[in-house]
Order: sequence, then structure tokens, then C-alpha cells
Amino acid sequence: MGGDLNHVDTAEAASALAWWFDAGVDVAIQEQPRDWLKPAAAVSVALDILEPSVPQTAPRAIPETLDLFRDWLRDETDLPFFAPASTRVLPVGQQGAAIMLLTDTPGVEGAADGRPIGGDPWRLAQRMLAAIGIDPAAAYCASFSCFHATGTSLRGAEIEHCADIARRHIALARPKRLLLLGDVPAKALLGKPLTAARGHVHKLEGIRTVATFHPAMMMKYPSNKELAWADLLLLMEDE
Repeated sequence: MGGDLNHVDTAEAASALAWWFDAGVDVAIQEQPRDWLKPAAAVSVALDILEPSVPQTAPRAIPETLDLFRDWLRDETDLPFFAPASTRVLPVGQQGAAIMLLTDTPGVEGAADGRPIGGDPWRLAQRMLAAIGIDPAAAYCASFSCFHATGTSLRGAEIEHCADIARRHIALARPKRLLLLGDVPAKALLGKPLTAARGHVHKLEGIRTVATFHPAMMMKYPSNKELAWADLLLLMEDE
């Protein structure tokens, strides 16, 4: 390039860079030669980065006795509709009852009374139970979901979760007969809407089962009372 070797003017620097660019050198290079055709070395990754993390605590299993199950319902937070301020309504009754009533979710009256069915709907249910010779105080009452949640409805995975819990509940309560009240329990546990499920005898956990209208719906549509009465008589027939 001529001139002082320790001094390179702008024109000479531009000329040198142009020569290297024409030669194909268009990236930064190192002082030592590099074999660009050598296969890249395998990257070692720690196994604990690739493997999914393991929860610190496993989900609580559903208990094996009715007393423990009811305690579990009282305390468990991994349930549909749980929220710190939600109203939790627990089952009422004793194991081995003559009849178990399983409603969908507690209504406003049930939440206020602290039972799965409350207010006027419960008073109607009491009269119907008395008419078939069952002391209402001896009936086992539970709900498909134990939380009162205004303006929400069960769907998808929530229904499946509640159905698993309900089947376990029925098996532990061991009632003589089971009456499903409303469309949600019928669909979830019998696989049919209430209109198709009612009027027939089913078996759940080995227990004679019939589906019928919720008492609140009978009060709203009085013509359903006659159909519900026929369902009750069907439930109480000798096997």
C-alpha cells in the first residue's frame, strides 16, 4: 500500500476493505484460522431443563369413607366454582338413607339455608317425600357442585370433574335409592338430558336411580308435578 506502515489513510483503508469484500470475507474474523466445514459440536443441555417440573405437592385423593369425604368437601379448594368468598353448601343426612336426592347446584334458597335444597323448593320436596312414606329428615341431600355460584353454569371439564366426585359420593353414601333432580345431573351421570332420562329406571354405583324435575322447576311449571310424582312412584317400586 506504500507510505508509512503505521499510517493508513481513509482511501487506503477503503481499498483494503473492498479487496477483502470481493474475496468473500463479509463477516468478522478471528486471529486464528477456523475450519468452517467442521460439523458443529453437540450442545449439552442439562436434563432438569428439558424435563417438566414436578409439583411440590400431589393433588389430594378423594377419601375412602363418607365422614372423611364430607370433611374433604368442606376444605378442598380444587373444586369447580371455588373462590375464597364463594358459598359452600355441604350435604345433609346419614349413610344408608332410604333415598338420596342429588340436585345440580345449590340455589339462592339453599345457600341461605345451608342445605342443597332450601326454601319453598325444599318444602315441596318434603311433601313429596312424605307422600311416598319417607321421613324428609331421614333423606340424604347433596348437590352436584357444592358451591352456590350466581350467574354461572357448569360446562366441559367442570362437569366431568363434578361427575367423578358425585359418583364417589353416591358410592360412599350408599342410599337405598337415588333421585337425580334437574338436567345437569341427568346429563352428567346418565348421559341423557332430563327429558330422555326421566320415566326410566337406571343404575348408578349399583343403586336404583330415577331422574326427575328439580322442585324449583315444578314450582315454576306446576304441570311438571304430575310427571315428577310418576317418577317418584317408579323409583319406589320393588325391584
